[in-house]
Amino acid sequence: MLLKNRVALVTGSSRGIGAACAELLANNGAAVGVNYSRNQEAGQGVVDRIQSAGGKACLIQGDARNQDQVREMVATVADTLGPIDILVNNANISFPIKPFMEFTWEEMEGKLTGEMKASFFSCQAVVPGMIEKGYGRIINISSGLSINAGHGFVAHSTAKNGLNAFTRALALELGPMGITVNTVSPGLTETDATSFLAKEAKEGAAAHTPLKRIGLPDDIAGAVLFFASEFSGFLTGTYVPVDGGSTMPQ
Repeated sequence: MLLKNRVALVTGSSRGIGAACAELLANNGAAVGVNYSRNQEAGQGVVDRIQSAGGKACLIQGDARNQDQVREMVATVADTLGPIDILVNNANISFPIKPFMEFTWEEMEGKLTGEMKASFFSCQAVVPGMIEKGYGRIINISSGLSINAGHGFVAHSTAKNGLNAFTRALALELGPMGITVNTVSPGLTETDATSFLAKEAKEGAAAHTPLKRIGLPDDIAGAVLFFASEFSGFLTGTYVPVDGGSTMPQ
């Protein structure tokens, strides 16, 4: 029970990586706010699984890009479960995959501003409570494409690299208040969001990975649990690739 008596909010946690994070945090003692934007049924399924396993969770609808909805989301979690100790910024901001010269600025801007709004609003909503307690854990979910560019992913790569910088800036500012801020960066992971990729593409990616497979949502959730726990108490501003060894920082 690494997170006993802790309260977590995981944005975008109705499916995929977010759902795996919510369930693992709950299985380790945290009471978890499960956020969804559109798929209420999937979000309720996550809450039901947590509660069936003896954990505590509540379901909250809200678009992480909308400041008013984020404030209401945070207030609901606090009223239902208690003040938030752990924030996992995982909300998925959709984007087109195509060559740079085919992008419109509106498409690019939508991803850039959407990505930053989702983390900016959530952090601003939870940080005052964390400062009051002198304790907090913020984990931002980035992407391996923020460091290693891929064809057609210019918007995603740029936005996630901005999130990496955001992590470092907040780590510097919030560290004196007892709040750590870290980045977990998944490589190619088997989720609904990657279901469009051909089997051959996934096998090719696995072949270039030392562990010879692509990621699973539980792989990412394990790293998130580490950063949410006391084991990571002296780590902040870090970028951790969870990609089976495809990225080995110097």
